[in-house]
Amino acid sequence: MSCALALAVALMLADPAVAEAAAQPPMDPAAPVSVAHEPLFADLAARSGALKAVVDGWIASGEADRAGFFAGAAFGAFKDQAADLARRDLQGHLALKERGTDNDLKCILRGISEDIPVKIAALEAAPDAAERKLALDELAYLLNDNVEVITSPPRPAA
Repeated sequence: MSCALALAVALMLADPAVAEAAAQPPMDPAAPVSVAHEPLFADLAARSGALKAVVDGWIASGEADRAGFFAGAAFGAFKDQAADLARRDLQGHLALKERGTDNDLKCILRGISEDIPVKIAALEAAPDAAERKLALDELAYLLNDNVEVITSPPRPAA
């Protein structure tokens, strides 16, 4: 068998993903690295996503407008889970701070940890259905933001 024929067969049987990977430019070691795969941050995204689903359910059903909603077990459990998420977001902030990272995620996690209790309090204090809807929308947005800042690919500093 000639060398040209052997090379042609080898190329036909080769995995194209290997060639694609080889064609990629080398990674810059100074480029920011995603933390979404790390257990702490994956847990934050999962917890926040689950709480957002609860809030979305309340928005769709109007549950928060029912009498006794805030005294109920469902809201009490949600409030406890949201407070736990806020504490864990602060842990994420502190973990990134310990690493010496100087990126937006570190600051955003701290801000979210401070904003969650504020949004819960605004929901509880809302005097009417329109204000509760606004408070729920803002809480859903914050919880979604918590997921997206963790799962979005990091961008290099400008």
